[in-house]
Amino acid sequence: MNQSDYFENTEGTGILATADSNGNVDVAIYAKPHAIDENTIAFIMNKRLSYQNITSNPKAAYLFLEDSPGYKGKRLYLTKIKEETDKELIDSIRRKSEKHHEVDSNKHLVYFSVDKIRALVGE
Repeated sequence: MNQSDYFENTEGTGILATADSNGNVDVAIYAKPHAIDENTIAFIMNKRLSYQNITSNPKAAYLFLEDSPGYKGKRLYLTKIKEETDKELIDSIRRKSEKHHEVDSNKHLVYFSVDKIRALVGE
């Protein structure tokens, strides 16, 4: 199953881990990423701590825990590659469940290269 199919069809909880340039770590519950292609994902981010961290340190990790028995999911190791602030672009990529939130100037579409993918447990 490719990235787009996986994240569109698998229910679960996501957690994004970031760190600032001094190594101070933050973790936050995050929506499923938007799969751009097999090597690129994007998140719609507010101007909060996770966003501030990736502006000073482009490395991040995303853990996705599937809503299923046992411990199934993925760990994605990421590097920020670019971002967009175009409201129309952000609105066009949003999922139906995200449409009830108004797109404002504090939102950024942040693209990451997927450097490595690991299973949730093992390896």
